[in-house]
Amino acid sequence: MLPVLRHLSHHRAAARYLPAAGALNVCGDWYDLVELPDDRIALAVGDVVGHGLAAAGVMGQLRSALGAASRVADGPARALDVLGLYARSVDGAESTTAVLAVIDCTKRTIAYSSAGHPPPALLHPDGAVDFLDQATDPPLGARLEHIPRPQAETAFTEGATLVLYTDGLIERRGEDIDGGLARLAGSLTRHQGADPETLSDALLADLIPPAGATDDTALVVLRL
Repeated sequence: MLPVLRHLSHHRAAARYLPAAGALNVCGDWYDLVELPDDRIALAVGDVVGHGLAAAGVMGQLRSALGAASRVADGPARALDVLGLYARSVDGAESTTAVLAVIDCTKRTIAYSSAGHPPPALLHPDGAVDFLDQATDPPLGARLEHIPRPQAETAFTEGATLVLYTDGLIERRGEDIDGGLARLAGSLTRHQGADPETLSDALLADLIPPAGATDDTALVVLRL
């Protein structure tokens, strides 16, 4: 149910999917990359509550719905609005988190919106890391009434790298999320300049405990 990333005309991308240690080789995390008109790219990750086949079934429905919405909606916030309304009719979709970024390769901007998801990381060519955390809202189905989701935009320079991931990459029991984000930023800076495939493997090696993660992990890396 997860796509093999196709070759992009001017950009390189890589993805990794790692179920929790001891789990079936299926989970509720997902990633997606959609090429849009006008030299734009939609990049998404999401995380369904739970593990195994049931979570994977919900994941497949939500991934497909968000992929369709991102093709027709006016920006990532509106696409997540549509996904949130659809999730109300899907058993097991409550409290799913997701983030969607739309990259305009001509204007060199990233528009993004998050439904309770950890913030995307933007690695600049000089090794600095910014977390895109200015448009965060509750997870899907968390509100009784529909309220439009926020959207933010940031600029990037050629050679930057955008990293989207699920919480299994950074979160550890008993630790504040800021610790995981700091580890991620440090790893990105150390491996600045690596191609997306190499960077993906380096992030997993640096951040996943030797005994394996206790939560599922999805990761997608896009060189801009």
